[in-house]
Amino acid sequence: MLLIPAIDLKDGRCVRLRQGDLDDATIFSDDPAKIATQWLEQGARRLHLVDLNGAFAGKPKNSEAIKSIIAAIDGEIPVQIGGGIRDLDTIERYLDAGMSYVIVGTAAVKSPGFLQDACSAFPGSIIVGLDARDGKIATDGWSKLTRHDVLDLAKKFEDYGCESIIYTDIGRDGMLTGVNIEATVKLSQHVKIPVIASGGVTNLKDIEDLCAVEHEGIEGVILGRSIYEGTLDFAEAQTFADEYPA
Repeated sequence: MLLIPAIDLKDGRCVRLRQGDLDDATIFSDDPAKIATQWLEQGARRLHLVDLNGAFAGKPKNSEAIKSIIAAIDGEIPVQIGGGIRDLDTIERYLDAGMSYVIVGTAAVKSPGFLQDACSAFPGSIIVGLDARDGKIATDGWSKLTRHDVLDLAKKFEDYGCESIIYTDIGRDGMLTGVNIEATVKLSQHVKIPVIASGGVTNLKDIEDLCAVEHEGIEGVILGRSIYEGTLDFAEAQTFADEYPA
């Protein structure tokens, strides 16, 4: 099980939101590059970056912070990024800058043709972010709830050639209320590509619960507030996941 520390960027700082509310942000560091190095030193094998300003603005907004993280990591582990990615030029710039994966969320839902073009142009590099509440997709930094069904879209995007899917239960994100295992497993059983869980991880019990269903196609989990507030020790959790019986 791949445990992926999240670095959410707002105004150049490392923050965490509650349920995607940009006005409900906790600042954890003014030095995102230092945070990235910290997770690398603790054994992270991938990092997850989110340009929160970009997600709401519809275009990249934290360029300097992102550049500093890429420089600090220096290609030692893969880095994936999402937030405000709406065109092929942005994807190309991120990949050229050193990103391994680019996450397309809102644009995938609103412009499926764009996602299809992205998967064709950058095979193996496109991850789809599906953010949902009660099985329905949310867009625009979670500010708008659509009528689109998660399972239907996941299957459609798999056919486009996406590398994997990040599934976030937005009702749990940043709330430390536990992972929605049932919904995550349901999604992973519906597609053949890997699924990465996100939202609600609180402690080691959540990691254990995810490891128990890893065989269903759940590749990893994104960790946020739990590792910043100390309810989950990242290094300990990664060791536990590595040693969990297959």
